[in-house]
Amino acid sequence: MASQDLVGERIKMMRRQRGLSQAQLAHPELSDSYVSLIESGKRTPTPAVLELLAAKLDCSLTYLVNGVTAERMEELEVALRFARLALENGDVEEARQCYGELIRDKSMAGLATLRTEAEFGYARSCEACGDLDEAITVLTQLQSSLEGAPIDQRIPVALALCRCYRDHGDLTLAVQVGEAIFDGPGRVEWSDDLVEMGATLLMAYIFRTDMLRAQQFATELLGAAELLGTPRAIVAAHWNAAIVADACGRVQEAAALAERALAVQSENGEPRNLARLRAEYAWLRLIANPLDAEACRDLLVRAYREMGESSSGRIDKASCLLYLAQAELCMGRPEQVVDLLLPLADTMDDSPPHASEVHRILGQAYAQLGRGEDAAFELANASQDLEVSPKMRSMAQNWASVATSMENVHEYDNAIMAYQQALACVGF
Repeated sequence: MASQDLVGERIKMMRRQRGLSQAQLAHPELSDSYVSLIESGKRTPTPAVLELLAAKLDCSLTYLVNGVTAERMEELEVALRFARLALENGDVEEARQCYGELIRDKSMAGLATLRTEAEFGYARSCEACGDLDEAITVLTQLQSSLEGAPIDQRIPVALALCRCYRDHGDLTLAVQVGEAIFDGPGRVEWSDDLVEMGATLLMAYIFRTDMLRAQQFATELLGAAELLGTPRAIVAAHWNAAIVADACGRVQEAAALAERALAVQSENGEPRNLARLRAEYAWLRLIANPLDAEACRDLLVRAYREMGESSSGRIDKASCLLYLAQAELCMGRPEQVVDLLLPLADTMDDSPPHASEVHRILGQAYAQLGRGEDAAFELANASQDLEVSPKMRSMAQNWASVATSMENVHEYDNAIMAYQQALACVGF
């Protein structure tokens, strides 16, 4: 039933409940024939007419337009704000539950804007909870419903869908979604949203190891960010360009780009992203200069503390601890590595790449401590974690790192198998 039909049905129902005829409702401002056309859905009343009819029927304008009372509308808006706050604070399970309840609420049926916001929030919550399949399903439906809408309305959904496909390992689909925004009709001028969309697409290129396109696109994003001059665009472009430079072996350049992003984020940014960026910068700086490990360690300790204060996600905290453990290894402090990572070893089952890194670095720490059997055990666990991960090009480096660590503890046969897995990930 069209929206004007529903409005007409509500006007008719309220009129009958009030015991009024069409002529009585119409008099003196309207004709009874006009009221009849509205009630039958053959005329769409103007906002002024709707306001007049709401006053005559002694009901809220919100009810006539949306089918919910003003009080119920306020309750739904409060529930949406609560769900949004839960997601922003990292309470992702609670956010998912709240958004899910809103979507199932029958009152939302006629509230297109609020329902779209609830569905998008639900998809983001599913993503944050690690349920990428559900997130992709909801985002795909949202994308279809927004077909033909202005590009600024389509970008947030496309960005989230590109990111989910990328993290799910569907890199071809991730690139298709991202490129459709840039290559499709009606593209607007560069904006913060479009730069962030580009940064997400850039990461899909990196995951797909399409480094030539990644380098070209990173340069384009940096130019767009400088043109805009906004903190959000500068941070997104420089942060992701740093990842490209690091992947291409230009570690010093990567550290410089990350440092620029960190400086801008420190002045203008949201605390959770600032903590993440500080950790990434410290990691790039550690790779560029292992002799600077102590300063990097201090940065990582600070970043981890900030993550706790800003309700960062579990995966972000785990990544920071892994970087911190690497810094401790560079400083020759394997005991601290064991203390850091042992509590983490049994909590990363839902993220095999992170679990593999925990076991691999623990293996290196045990090797430094002269505990060969423990080292071999941890490296075997690292290999098992990677075996359940998809054979993507982006996983080749993980396998190569495990293989190198196995070589260092004289597990040569297992090292060979790990190298073979690395080659399989890149198609050999």
